[in-house]
Amino acid sequence: MNRWLIVLGTIIVQMGLGTIYTWSLFNQPLSDRFGWDVSSVAITFSITSFALAFATLFAGRLQERWGLQRLIRVAGVVLGLGLILSSQVSSLTLLYILAGFVVGFADGTAYITSLSNLIKWFPERKGLISGISVGAFGTGSLLFKYVNSALIGAVGPAQAFMYWGIIVLVLVVAGSFLIREAVVREQAPASKNGPKQVVARQEYTVKEMLRTKEAYMLFVIFFTACMSGLYLIGIVKDIGVQLAGLDVATAANAVAMVAIFNTAGRIILGALSDKVGRMKVIAGALLVTAVAVMTLSLVPLTFGIFFACVAAVAFCFGGNITVFPAIVADYFGLKNQSKNYGVIYQGFGFGALAGSFISALLGGFHLTFIVIAVLCAVSLLLALIITPPGQGRRERQREKQMNLKPSSRAS
Repeated sequence: MNRWLIVLGTIIVQMGLGTIYTWSLFNQPLSDRFGWDVSSVAITFSITSFALAFATLFAGRLQERWGLQRLIRVAGVVLGLGLILSSQVSSLTLLYILAGFVVGFADGTAYITSLSNLIKWFPERKGLISGISVGAFGTGSLLFKYVNSALIGAVGPAQAFMYWGIIVLVLVVAGSFLIREAVVREQAPASKNGPKQVVARQEYTVKEMLRTKEAYMLFVIFFTACMSGLYLIGIVKDIGVQLAGLDVATAANAVAMVAIFNTAGRIILGALSDKVGRMKVIAGALLVTAVAVMTLSLVPLTFGIFFACVAAVAFCFGGNITVFPAIVADYFGLKNQSKNYGVIYQGFGFGALAGSFISALLGGFHLTFIVIAVLCAVSLLLALIITPPGQGRRERQREKQMNLKPSSRAS
């Protein structure tokens, strides 16, 4: 089958899945309709994000049992029905269950399996392909900011849920018909003219992966990258108003800008990681993020500085979450990619919650940004020293053998 048809199917699926990132549009309308506190409504998206990450732990096993196409279709139906049923809720508890847990779990199941499957089809272009897939997720978010805004204005938030659910169901199910499950092939060797690319020494199972120190190092790096990006995305308008002194309308433009630079980072840094090396891209993104958040915390903000810092963090966050699936495949193999990346991906769920908790604990933006900068510095160090499992030991053994040869000749 033409691999690019599978790319097209995955793009359609991912665009449908990415629409959940328009949730902030519903906070105020639902608050006005039911009299709920806006912050209470906003908790729904935190539940959605955590359920999305939690689902990735089980998606690989479900794929083995049901097959990829069937699993994506079921996830698409459940996702659509979760949104459609949300149009009938009249309590926060039901909203948390349906729009939070059910929608997030279905979204995460289809997200991790379709992404991992596409990477398996293109082992020689893992970074680029990951960027296309994750970029489609971001594009779905960007486009549906306008679709859902129009729906809310025309029919209200409740009916908007229904139409949104129908559209997402159609997109995910339709895209699944173009997707075929990959058979893991031998990973392509590095090009002689390009950088040395990492190829996993073996196909690690989850248990084997968790016995390596590299798995925990990658988790810390991914957690830091996700927390920094997700925290900023959640409070970007508030930063513009409170720290940069912008009016509400101008600060709100940062929301659209975040979506644009987030998507650009996914595509550009994903492709770049194939050329210069993935950990170099991660290290550079962490460095830029640390500088940006320290600037937001310590420098008097003007219009230009505010938007430059926000754009930088969004760009780097998009790149980080794009490159990481390819890193996991490089380090631990393609065969169990959905399961292995599902474990590392828990850094996304914890990162979604950690920023808000740290901010509440420390009492504001400034100290939270400093904590994020420190974490970025630690993760940058890890990114510079980490090597694929066993590679550092093998290199040391090779150097030791080479050092022993001259002395052996002398004797």
